[in-house]
Amino acid sequence: MSGEEIDGVHVLVDSLVGQGIEYMFGVVGIPIVEVAVAAQQAGIKYIGMRNEQAACYAAQAIGYLTGKPGACLVVSGPGLLHTIGGLANAQNNCWPVLVIGGSSDEDQEGLGAFQECPQVESCRLYCKYTARPPRIDTVPYHVSKAIKCTTYGRPGAAYLDFPGNLLASTVNEKQIVHLPRCPTPPKSLASPDTVSEAVALLAHAQRPLVVVGKGAAYACAEKQVKNFIEKTGLPFLPTPMGKGVVPDDHPQCISPARSRALLEADVILLLGARLNWILHFGRPPRFAPDVKFIHVDVCAEEFHNSVTGSVTLLGDLKLVCGQLQEAVPGSVLAPHSPWRSRLGEKAQANMSINAEMAQDTSIPLNYYAVFHHLQQLLPSDCIIVSEGANTMDIGRTLLLNKHARHRLDAGTFGTMGVGLGFAIAAALWARDHAPGKRIVCVEGDSAFGFSGMELETIYRYKLPIIIIIVNNNGKNAVSTGGLDEELFNDIRDGMDAAIATPPNSLLPNAHYERMASVFNDTGYFCKSIPELQASVTKALKEEHKPSLINVMINPMAQRKQQEFDWLTRSKL
Repeated sequence: MSGEEIDGVHVLVDSLVGQGIEYMFGVVGIPIVEVAVAAQQAGIKYIGMRNEQAACYAAQAIGYLTGKPGACLVVSGPGLLHTIGGLANAQNNCWPVLVIGGSSDEDQEGLGAFQECPQVESCRLYCKYTARPPRIDTVPYHVSKAIKCTTYGRPGAAYLDFPGNLLASTVNEKQIVHLPRCPTPPKSLASPDTVSEAVALLAHAQRPLVVVGKGAAYACAEKQVKNFIEKTGLPFLPTPMGKGVVPDDHPQCISPARSRALLEADVILLLGARLNWILHFGRPPRFAPDVKFIHVDVCAEEFHNSVTGSVTLLGDLKLVCGQLQEAVPGSVLAPHSPWRSRLGEKAQANMSINAEMAQDTSIPLNYYAVFHHLQQLLPSDCIIVSEGANTMDIGRTLLLNKHARHRLDAGTFGTMGVGLGFAIAAALWARDHAPGKRIVCVEGDSAFGFSGMELETIYRYKLPIIIIIVNNNGKNAVSTGGLDEELFNDIRDGMDAAIATPPNSLLPNAHYERMASVFNDTGYFCKSIPELQASVTKALKEEHKPSLINVMINPMAQRKQQEFDWLTRSKL
């Protein structure tokens, strides 16, 4: 047989290129460093990260933003195991990602090889597809199938395992059959009968509500959802990453009256939203006992998971929304209907409370003042990445989104540490698809600590991300954050620090902004609103470099009193 010899590395890379992989994130070493080099030579953009978990977060965020999985390249043993949190997050969020792991040589298995680990088995719980190609000539098939599994049906994660000896061995290139690029996922319409049932149920509802989920954003259905909302006059609520599918400042958005809307609605249309903990499972006391659900989803297994739906519409969300819009004869709910008026009054009352707290600019600052004034400065089309407890929850209320897929946060799995990886992915996407769009990463000080060294990655690639750390000296997961410096020192005075330091406290007044100096830059330290305004204004002008802003707030700052603790508790 005539033909050139080709090694496993280049068969793998050629297969990735053939399947349309554009971005690869990873931490290289034995036995996959050659894969990263070959990927760059083939035109795949490779971003070297500082931690495999953050690399997996970045790869899945690219998958969410583009609809095509990002690749995450990691070494054997510990390197692969570090990605497990990322795989689980992608699987729970329903975001496409492909993890490629190097592994020990096959002829050393069971002998205690370097970093020997049951990698395929370890990933299987958190993936839609896992495989170790048995021969070089089977690599194209497994790459194609992995890509298909990450994007078809409910999107998710896939893992492919490559022993070092497989990557290094060679075959005649004529033995390699490269498969055509996996077609985009097929799209289907819902049954016309179920569409008619849904429209009839909405038409007879007294207190109808639409919940716009992350699935609507992933489906790129913003035009269809907005048209349906406006034609029907229905009030709507976005889930955290459903924000922006219809602009947050739309007159039919009643997010400030979220608790009342969910509690009193009699018919709820779920557009790509799941009845999991984020929506309190659709059960009382958060919902009315007799509420009826109309559920639109691409995955039939999602129907009837927590409560039995009244109508289920299986199909592509963009197409199904088009069906609903065509089937609705006109407005379902007038702007001044009792239900819309009731929700509007509650929304106005809650916004007044927020506004009062936002106007309190006394030092130390509170969350509401910081986010209110930050909102006034940020471009309306910026992508907001957010994580932390109160930082994320309060920020979701006050930092508005006007475009779909422009908010990335801890998501369904409630994962801390995603922020900088997500921001890196968003910045790369913006550079290639929306030049000039700003990425603003709003982090709690505790959340920043999970992946803070990815700051070096951001500076290395000159990604113009604005990182804002809302610093309350601690972890704000239970009641309060940390302590002020005086009380912190008083509590620990003369005692073993491991005994006396409160579990939710971090070092008071940590100057995280000084990390910028490591990269020959100057960060910003803010304790007042004028300092915040000046820092953000200057950062926005610096369009070709990162910015790091550390905003000190009151360690005792809290959310306003909540009727229901929607996103931090899941008790029935």
